[in-house]
Amino acid sequence: MDIYAQNVMDHYKCPRNQGEIDNPSMSGKQVNRSCGDTLVVDLKVKDDKIIDLKFQGQGCAISQAAMSILSESIIDQTIEQVLILKHKDVLKLLGVEVGQRRFKCVLLGLLTVQNIILRKQKKPERVWNDFV
Repeated sequence: MDIYAQNVMDHYKCPRNQGEIDNPSMSGKQVNRSCGDTLVVDLKVKDDKIIDLKFQGQGCAISQAAMSILSESIIDQTIEQVLILKHKDVLKLLGVEVGQRRFKCVLLGLLTVQNIILRKQKKPERVWNDFV
């Protein structure tokens, strides 16, 4: 378990895919109002596949590391593959147990990315309770 906690800290201290994309296909921002964690995500999509993702954010180690880890996982996935991801998928990627108080922190990245896509598709956005 310690090795997984080290991975989370590594992604927090040296986030992967952090930054901005010039001329992204879609972008969006999500805020966890319970704690103030924020993410802004840019996606570059080609032929319904995410070919690049960059993010900027501020918040706790779990929310930022989870976004970094998630970003590595969803680059080269199709839009549909990303839209079917669930809470348990992000927890599996994270590799550490996270208490109920950190539920929204872990999901902030997934919620942000999925809502960017849903907004572009003109479909209803997801809310926290959709992941329960």
